[in-house]
Amino acid sequence: MRPVLLKGHERSITCVKYNYDGDLLFTASKDHIPSMWRAEDGDRIGTFSGHKGTIWDLDVDRFSRRLLTASADASARLWNCETGECLATFAHNGPVRGIAWADGCRMFATISDPFVEHNAQISIYDLGDDDDFPETPRLEIDLPKDTRTGKRVNPTNVVFLNINEALFVTFDNGSIRLYDPVTGDELEEFFAHEKKINRVSFNLKKTIFITSSADFTSKLYDVVDLKHLKTYKTDRPINDAVISETKDHIILGGGQEAMSVTTTSGKVGKFESRFFHLVYEEEFGRVKGHFGPINALAINPNGLSYASGAEDGYIRLHFFDKSYIDMKDPVPEEEDDNDEEDYEDAEEEKVQN
Repeated sequence: MRPVLLKGHERSITCVKYNYDGDLLFTASKDHIPSMWRAEDGDRIGTFSGHKGTIWDLDVDRFSRRLLTASADASARLWNCETGECLATFAHNGPVRGIAWADGCRMFATISDPFVEHNAQISIYDLGDDDDFPETPRLEIDLPKDTRTGKRVNPTNVVFLNINEALFVTFDNGSIRLYDPVTGDELEEFFAHEKKINRVSFNLKKTIFITSSADFTSKLYDVVDLKHLKTYKTDRPINDAVISETKDHIILGGGQEAMSVTTTSGKVGKFESRFFHLVYEEEFGRVKGHFGPINALAINPNGLSYASGAEDGYIRLHFFDKSYIDMKDPVPEEEDDNDEEDYEDAEEEKVQN
């Protein structure tokens, strides 16, 4: 596998995402400055300067014209991808943990952490024309406390489901909730993990999703009925997991807690990308290279490469070998009808004799 090392950030990587067409890669880190790269060779195209805190999340629209960023400086920003200009700033009561475009890119949602007397919130903004940006959200949803413990919960990821029928939010207590993006009503809640859900990723058609948790597991779910399909077990916290669009494979990334990195070697810390078969739940490969826990993963929609970002501040752009691209998944053996007929004939002869 041929990797390209991208060194453009000065601190830990928090998020990596390809655009819809797979020709651009967007990255964020704790150094306050998101970057845009050319996916085919790793050349940096530009940066987006303006935030004063860690960038926790970002999302690019369908046609790669506008970029949304969520920051610990209690703001979200909208950027022009071509010029790098900041088009609008949206103030929040606390650090903004996640951000997502809706289908059609006419609205977006953010999730923010609790801060002082303010609870954690979901905020939904409607966008008008290119120069018409609202100062306040259309809808704010105060997030209730954990129904089991009564403690505050922090949201970790937000995603609009297909045709914006629901807002999908994960939490640090292992729960997932669905909200109505029009009324703000809670539609459903269930617990997917015992500990924090670090990241959630959907396939391109948003028919299945995979969660990554601090409880050392990653789980695959059906979007329609939220049915649990598969579980992928490891021996370390999982920070991110992604689904391949071209193969029945998933990639997991994680490692030990970041606070322990300086006291442990790379071999012991286990900072590899781990490949699992989506259906059989079996691990079949690992890719090394990082010197810290992997915080973010993304697979190119064309299936030819994937990107990983880690606590060491580096992004590794991996291009799959031809042997992997041409690899065919094993097919369960089927019984040979001819063998079965021969067996039946033999048994019949025994009876006649």
